Amino acid sequence: MDTSYMHEYKRWQLYATEDADLQAELSAIAGKDDEIADRFAVSLEFGTAGLRGVIGAGTNRMNIYTVRQATQGLAQYLKSKKEAPSVAISYDSRNKNTAFANAAAEVLAANGVKAYLYKTLMPTPMLSFAVRHMGCDAGIMVTASHNPAKYNGYKAYGPDGCQMTSESADAVYRYIQQTDIFSQVKHLPFEEGLASGMISWMPDYVETDYYEKVREQSVRPGICAGAGLKLVYTPLNGTGNLPVRHMLKEIGIEDVTVVPEQEMPDGNFPTCPYPNPEIRQALELGLKLCKEKGADLLLATDPDADRVGIAVKDGDDYRLLTGNEVGVLLLDYICKGRTEAGTMPQNPIYVRSIVTTSLADQVARSYQVEPRVVLTGFKYIGETILHLEEKGEENRFILGFEESYGYLAGSYVRDKDAVVASMLICEMAAYYTANGSSVLAQLQKIYDTYGTYLHKVDSFEFDGLAGMDRMKKIMADLRAQAPKEIAGYTVTEVEDYDAGTATKVATKEVTNIDLPRSNVLLYQLDCGASVIVRPSGTEPKIKIYYSAKAADRDAAEALQKKLAESMKQLLNL
Repeated sequence: MDTSYMHEYKRWQLYATEDADLQAELSAIAGKDDEIADRFAVSLEFGTAGLRGVIGAGTNRMNIYTVRQATQGLAQYLKSKKEAPSVAISYDSRNKNTAFANAAAEVLAANGVKAYLYKTLMPTPMLSFAVRHMGCDAGIMVTASHNPAKYNGYKAYGPDGCQMTSESADAVYRYIQQTDIFSQVKHLPFEEGLASGMISWMPDYVETDYYEKVREQSVRPGICAGAGLKLVYTPLNGTGNLPVRHMLKEIGIEDVTVVPEQEMPDGNFPTCPYPNPEIRQALELGLKLCKEKGADLLLATDPDADRVGIAVKDGDDYRLLTGNEVGVLLLDYICKGRTEAGTMPQNPIYVRSIVTTSLADQVARSYQVEPRVVLTGFKYIGETILHLEEKGEENRFILGFEESYGYLAGSYVRDKDAVVASMLICEMAAYYTANGSSVLAQLQKIYDTYGTYLHKVDSFEFDGLAGMDRMKKIMADLRAQAPKEIAGYTVTEVEDYDAGTATKVATKEVTNIDLPRSNVLLYQLDCGASVIVRPSGTEPKIKIYYSAKAADRDAAEALQKKLAESMKQLLNL
């Protein structure tokens, strides 16, 4: 038996005494080798998405000790760059979040790094905003986004308010690996940090200024006042409740009913095991309330309020719109509105990820807007804004979005923002209603013009160490032997974003992909559809993205189902 993890387990029994929950867990797994190995044989890796894992005891779990160790590495990295750096910290509604945020602040303060901490839970976009607004050198957002309740996480941000780059994350990770989790981490009591001034509460004006920047993104100011929109809103027990309702009130929407069971912050998410606005189950209570109230629109934000999902009235029922559909609708609404108002910048651009619908490119070009395509991960959209900012051209950016329900208009933050997206979605609904139309009618108009695009994502979970090995094997096998056909359709091109190459199958012609390396495989098919396979960067999942275009929705759905069944057989899922 490998005794290295057993030695670490025993060290935790001796030294991890500050959290009674951890000691109880350590006692409960005594004598259970598999349980001990799962917690101690490996450590959580720190990457561009920071840390994410199950809450619990061990180096492969989220707890105050792994948070302290990560923060010690971050502090040392920042101190190597600047004598007196500062960091903004926020947290959402997840279990242990206050403890983790405070633990991070205590380590920063002990290392001579100034920590600005929000007094209460705040969404991810407010953290991104605070980093920039306070002139901080980094940011920490304690969140696991839309993961189940057993998870927590730690996102690290750079001075531009964007999630940390690979180069910076790798440097921080090197410091973490050199730091013993118990003996080499500095920290001081929270109250002592406050008294010394090394820990400060975030000034109130940061929140106020954030709301002002959100308001500036309005395309048709005043359109919602008097429009009579009836909304149902659910924050899914997360951080969105106060910020989203604040903005809805500001733009003149008065008739808002909040799903009572999901209104207050609760890290156990008792009514939605997966607090994810992409998943219908999480929205069932909201949909039921919509029918009772006769609402026009359902809004749902995830726990850290960087993503938003919607359902719109469709006859006597409600239709959930996908992230791709909402993104295309917002792009069309913003382009049309800004063109009419004369506020469209010169040489405008919009940005999407490689797994997001190319339909948006056609809509953009119809308004003379340049499409930009980046890797999956909103940090790449934020990075695009940064490059524009460096040239004094950030105003060219009008919208960025991902199929996973993340949207951003404006450059005031560098991450997804469900608050501004909620405002613009309501504006859009009010505008079409005022013109005798609807969101669904406008979507159909877009499909009638460009063809019906259907996009679907299948996710497959791989828990534990064995699961991680299987994920790696699936990707390695696909690279070793690329499929020649999927569902009877010939693979015409294979794009390997890890190798940075695109290969035409028939001619073997290879061209370079001018994007950073990423573990993604894309297959173009002779029917015009595409399939993308990628491991999630934040969850133990492989995701498969299907893009199908057909004359109508039924044909597109039939094509997508054929592709999905074929991929399950191919990968033995």
